[in-house]
Amino acid sequence: MNNKNHDPASSAAAPTATPESDPVAMTIHSLPDPMTANAAQRTKGGRVRMLLVLAACAAPVIASYFTFYVIQPRGSAYGDLILPTVDVPAQLSLKTLEGKPVTPDSLKGQWLLTLVQGSACDAECEKMLFMQRQLREMLGKERDKVDKLWLIPDDEALRPELQQAVSQGIPVTILRAPRAELEAWLKPADGRALRDHLFVIDPLGRWMLRSPVAPDPGKVKGDLSRLLKANAGWDKAGR
Repeated sequence: MNNKNHDPASSAAAPTATPESDPVAMTIHSLPDPMTANAAQRTKGGRVRMLLVLAACAAPVIASYFTFYVIQPRGSAYGDLILPTVDVPAQLSLKTLEGKPVTPDSLKGQWLLTLVQGSACDAECEKMLFMQRQLREMLGKERDKVDKLWLIPDDEALRPELQQAVSQGIPVTILRAPRAELEAWLKPADGRALRDHLFVIDPLGRWMLRSPVAPDPGKVKGDLSRLLKANAGWDKAGR
């Protein structure tokens, strides 16, 4: 009785389900691999975290320069602000008085009160060296963030008494460098020479301030105090 309701032709004509014709099978087949998805998510999350860390590190530096250059909370600078700042040349040929090579990167990590004076060092040169030392001491508790640098553009010997004088207390860092290379990095005011100025180099190795000729230490100190205050969030004592 049941056989008369069964149609063999209908059974033979019934289509066989395939992954292509079965929407459920297609849906399951097209799902992404969970392991691959998790790995991609971790990679994306790591990149985002890295970018956030870089932004957090750069923000205080950007803010400090914006404060000093744009807002200038205490009026205009006494010295000449250098915009854009000029990085210390990667190929600057530095050496000690003994002739030992020094890498330009060694200048980074500290504010540098920088003079360019010949080894003969006349009375005007000695006056600038005294002013450099006096200026650092005037900074009080902030002075440990600042070093004194004397760049000599020749190979002549220093007078022993002069070398002894600049070595007293916190000694001046004395390095030699070719004049042409120094002139390609640091620039005097129009009609002046490098020896006429004091140059300020920031802890990232960038020249960013030039004093007037025959600078007033008190007024230069005002510029430095603003810079150090603006950078208080990321600058550290010692190098």
